[in-house]
Amino acid sequence: MTSAASLLDPASSPTAYVVSVLTLYGDMPDTPLRSNPQDQKQARSWFDRGISLPVVETALLLASLRRIRPPGVPPLPRIRSLAYFQPVVEEVLENPVPEGYAQYLRFKLRGLVDKTNPADVQKTPLPDGR
Repeated sequence: MTSAASLLDPASSPTAYVVSVLTLYGDMPDTPLRSNPQDQKQARSWFDRGISLPVVETALLLASLRRIRPPGVPPLPRIRSLAYFQPVVEEVLENPVPEGYAQYLRFKLRGLVDKTNPADVQKTPLPDGR
């Protein structure tokens, strides 16, 4: 019988893993308010491949930081899909980051987002309501 703790462990529960990935995704700037079925499939494929949550989080943070534009430069279009991060997940798998790097990226992203115009990174629905 499966214990309640293992059901909540993202490493052993596909549902918990997908929810964790989609939560991380939703916390990134310029992402939709809600995920879609394709996003859920993408997250599930990462679970099925055994990609750890720290790798996914690092990839999301790294890709989001790469999108920050200097003042006066037009912003990039909003991210519409979790699949946007797939190449960076592969990059992080091929080139593992040092211990504590995700914490550094979190700090750096928070600082850069705080300095930008909040309207530029605010969570607003896409035209289709997402």
